[in-house]
Amino acid sequence: MTTAHSPRREILLGALLPAFIFSLGAGAMIPVLAPFAVERGASLAVAGIIAAMLPVGQILADLPAGALAARVGDRRAMLLAAGAAAIGFLAAGLAPSLLTLGAAVGLVGAANAVFHLARHSYLTEVTPVHQRARVLSTLGGVHRIGQFLGPFLGAGVLLLGDLRAVFLLALLTAVAAGVTVLLAPEIDTRPARAPGASRAGFTQVIARHRELLLTLGVASMLVGAIRGARQQVLPLWGEHIGLDPTTISLLFGLAGGIDMLLFYPAGKIMDRFGRLWIGVPSMTCLGVAMALVPLAHSVPVLAAVAVLLGVSNGLGSGVMMTIASDIAPADARPQFLGAWRLMQDLGIAAGPLTLAAGAALGSLAAGVWVAAAMGPLASAGLLRWLPRYSVHASRRTRRAAGID
Repeated sequence: MTTAHSPRREILLGALLPAFIFSLGAGAMIPVLAPFAVERGASLAVAGIIAAMLPVGQILADLPAGALAARVGDRRAMLLAAGAAAIGFLAAGLAPSLLTLGAAVGLVGAANAVFHLARHSYLTEVTPVHQRARVLSTLGGVHRIGQFLGPFLGAGVLLLGDLRAVFLLALLTAVAAGVTVLLAPEIDTRPARAPGASRAGFTQVIARHRELLLTLGVASMLVGAIRGARQQVLPLWGEHIGLDPTTISLLFGLAGGIDMLLFYPAGKIMDRFGRLWIGVPSMTCLGVAMALVPLAHSVPVLAAVAVLLGVSNGLGSGVMMTIASDIAPADARPQFLGAWRLMQDLGIAAGPLTLAAGAALGSLAAGVWVAAAMGPLASAGLLRWLPRYSVHASRRTRRAAGID
């Protein structure tokens, strides 16, 4: 196993550029999934289920992704994930039935889980701790930039062909991401083991870190929940107050555009002052911004709230990946990151369900406010538990550990 030494070429080619390219394809595919399914005879409900197979596949693959990365190494896991994603995009574009389409989308979600975890684990290994937050925030930033630009790239492709052309584009980006990983120098990032020691299974890792996952891990789940709700709150509330689809898309794009601009300052603050300096204010502000959504009944006011949502979420770019890297055990890093990612993904799935539950019970505003409360709760959880498990929580914890 190598020692982290901030190799810029390895970081760029091994993780950041592939992450951007991979996210372009996923971002292009997501908006066309439901229309593509409807075009093939699906009802709106069935189209929604097919679109939901993307996060379902990701959740199901989180723990196996950690085991795979531990066994074959982060670089090879990324290559396998890129190949699986390419197959998934191809199968989706050529799907002869809705069942095949759903399975293909699930495969793409699973490949995304492996790719995300492997590049996170890879950067944890090759980046020195004093630069970790900046690098991981940049990883979060390039992912968001790719997700933001992907739909525009997909729209451009649609001018030249039908919906299948978007899946072809996504296939090409998956292949390109894999080729970029291949160009990076190979580094063995598999966790070191003592001679004769067996590889830790994810059940052992979860049992060993059960207390951490039931405390700080719950805080990460709350972070995932409010972030998951944030992705849906503007479209849902815009529809609720009668805005047209174009206006809703512009508001969503405004929030996303601001979101992707703040990743480097966030990382620099975390590296200098500690993770709490970003984690607590970003989640608190995100909760406040979410709570303001039901008070917005005009385009200008909702646009202002969208800006606040983008700033708040962008401020927290990379914070949970950085915390996970700080606390991951060196001898079982991928397996631990898989368990951590599973908790976050479960939260991300729960966030939109909270909004949907409020709408189903007759008050979308109530659902939004319940989701908004998860922000301050996440901040409280980070304040309470992060200093217990990470010396990088703040400058005070660093000084106490003799490293600042």
